[in-house]
Amino acid sequence: MSRKLDRDLNVARSWTVSVLRLGAGWSVRSSLGPRPAQPLELYDFERCPHCRVVREALSELDLDVAIYPCPKGGTRFRPQLAALAGKERVPFLVDPNTGDRLLEASAILAHLARHYGGGAALSVPIKLRPLSVIASLSSGAHGKHVRPSKPAPAQPLELWSFEISPYCRLVRERLCELELPYLLHNVAKGSAKREAFVARSGKMMVPYLVDPNTGIAMHESADILAYLDATYGA
Repeated sequence: MSRKLDRDLNVARSWTVSVLRLGAGWSVRSSLGPRPAQPLELYDFERCPHCRVVREALSELDLDVAIYPCPKGGTRFRPQLAALAGKERVPFLVDPNTGDRLLEASAILAHLARHYGGGAALSVPIKLRPLSVIASLSSGAHGKHVRPSKPAPAQPLELWSFEISPYCRLVRERLCELELPYLLHNVAKGSAKREAFVARSGKMMVPYLVDPNTGIAMHESADILAYLDATYGA
C-alpha cells in the first residue's frame, strides 16, 4: 500500500469516528464554571470509548488536561496508573485543584460538571455511550496498542486540538501509541483560548504541536506524524 493511500484511508477512518460522535466535542458550552488553577491529569488511551466521552466533556468545558497515555502493552504510565488507581483501568482523572481521584467515566463527568460546568449537565449524554463503542470499533487498532519508542522526553509535548477533529485524532493516536505525555489545549469552537492560540501559531488551524524538547512547532497532521515517528519512534 502506498503511503498516500494509507494516509487517505486513515483520514477517512478518522472522519467516520467523528461522524459517529454526532458533534460531541465540537464546541464549548455557553455557560462555564470556575477555571481550574492547575491542569487536570487524565490517564487514558485514545481508542477507549469511555475515555473518548471524558475527552469530549473536557473539550466542551474548554479545559486543558495533562494526558498520560496508557495504551495496551504500555509500560511508561501503566504502573503509575495502577499505583494511583489501584488497578490498570482507564479513564482515571486526577484533579490537583480539588484533590479528587476518579475512576469511571460517569463519576468523572459528574465531577467536571459540578466543579467546572456550573453544575449544569454536560451535553455528552449516557445514550451516546453505545455510539462511542461503535466509533472505537471503526478505529480498528489505531490508538490502542503501544509502539516501540525511544525514552520519554524530558518535558511533555503540547498539542492544541479539539476532540472531534479527525486530523487531531490522528495525532493523538500516535502520541498514545508512542506513550508520549502531552499537555492538551482544547480549543473547540467558542473557546476563550482561541485568540491567544492564533496569536501564538499564526492561524486558527489544528492540530498544532509544540515540542519544548527540540523547539519545533508545527501545523498539519501528516507533518506532525512524520516528526513524531522520526523523533520518538524506535
